[in-house]
This record gives sequence, C-alpha cells and structure tokens, in this order.
Amino acid sequence: MAASSFLQNPTFLKPQSCQPTSTGWGWGWVRVRCGGPRSQRGPLVKGRILSIEAIQAIQTLKRVQRSKHRNMSSLVSKTLSRLIKSDLLATLRELLRQRQCSIALRVFSTLRSEYGADLSLYAEMAQALTATDGDMSEQLEGLILELQHGNQIQWDDHKGLASLIKALVAARSKQSTLMIYAFMNDNGYGSVIHPDHYVVHVLVNALNCFGEHHLADQLHHQYKITLPNFSTHQPIISSDLN
Repeated sequence: MAASSFLQNPTFLKPQSCQPTSTGWGWGWVRVRCGGPRSQRGPLVKGRILSIEAIQAIQTLKRVQRSKHRNMSSLVSKTLSRLIKSDLLATLRELLRQRQCSIALRVFSTLRSEYGADLSLYAEMAQALTATDGDMSEQLEGLILELQHGNQIQWDDHKGLASLIKALVAARSKQSTLMIYAFMNDNGYGSVIHPDHYVVHVLVNALNCFGEHHLADQLHHQYKITLPNFSTHQPIISSDLN
C-alpha cells in the first residue's frame, strides 16, 4: 500500500525550493570555492624534478659520506652505476645546490667518464667550487687539468668557454686561467676554430686582471686580423668577469 501511494503521488521526487523562514534558509546548494596559498604557486622550475632513483642516490651518497666507510669508493661507484645520464646530471646539480661539492666531484667524474662533459658543465662545477665555504682551490685546478685529456671537449662552445673563464677569474685562479689559455691554443682556437669576439674579450680582461699584460697584448695582436672590430683599448668591464 505504501509503495502504491508513492507512485500515485510522485511529487516527493521533485526538489523543493528553498524558502526563507524566520530562523533562516532551508536546505539548498552551497557553493564551495577551493583554493588558497598553494593555488597561487607558479609552475615548477624546469630541471629541478628529481626521479626516485636520483633521490635515493643522493641519500645513499650523503649517508656514505657521513659514515666514512672504508669501501666508500666501491659503494659510490655501485650507486652511480645504476643511474642513467639524466639521473646522473640531476643528482650532480642537486648536490651542487646543496653545496655537497666533495660528493658532486665523484658524480661529475662518473658522468664525464661515461657520457662526457661539455664546457658549460665544467663552468657549473667551477662556480660551485668557488662558492663553497671551504677552500677547494686544489680541486678546482684538478678539474681544469682534466681538460688537457678531454678529447671529446668541443672548444667551439663559446658560451660555455666564456662562462668557464669568468668562473676561474671569480675564483682568483690565475693558474687555471693560464691553463685554459694554453688548452685553447693546443686545440686550434683561432686557427682551426674560428674565435668568438666575446670569448677573446673576456680572456684578455682576465689576463690583464692577473697582471699578465704581455700575454694579453699577444692575444690582441693574434686576433686583430681575425676580429677586425676587436678594440685594443677596451676597458676591463667588471660585469664580464663576475
């Protein structure tokens, strides 16, 4: 009987409009607006997303570093051998961001031996070693010395080369800067490789900053024909060396 009465009177299925009463409104829809401080965040920065493998590798490397395990080299090699190139690079940059330069040097060595490294990456390493709290001048010179045997280095990477020279000047590393100048000559920069105006300008300013005025003058004469617009009286611009 109850079911038949419901079917005969289907109005119970119709939504009832909200009517104000003396005590307020009846039932009805309530609009909920989602948002807050998190919804105002910008997009994630490209290149800062770490994979699970990279995160685990960073944690393992830092733990091994703290424990000073006697088989540290073996454990580090085993950890890094599991990573692909993109994870190695992400691990390296995250360690540099955290100022973990000692561990980062090990990662860089693996990355360089397995996949090679360009001058821009060497510049990133030099900048990080310079910015660290401890004295890592010896490690910096060792890093630059590796370029002597870097057969895969592209010395026509003008942007990376200029960044590397500026990083060495910021580190006040005269010896490393002179090594870069020698390596450039050994690899045909200016003869086989067409020189870049800005790179030569930065290098000349760097040599002058270190008091190597004779070498700076030689560089001017060397490129005055190849780069006819290169002024021999350009002042040293601080922004070019920072």
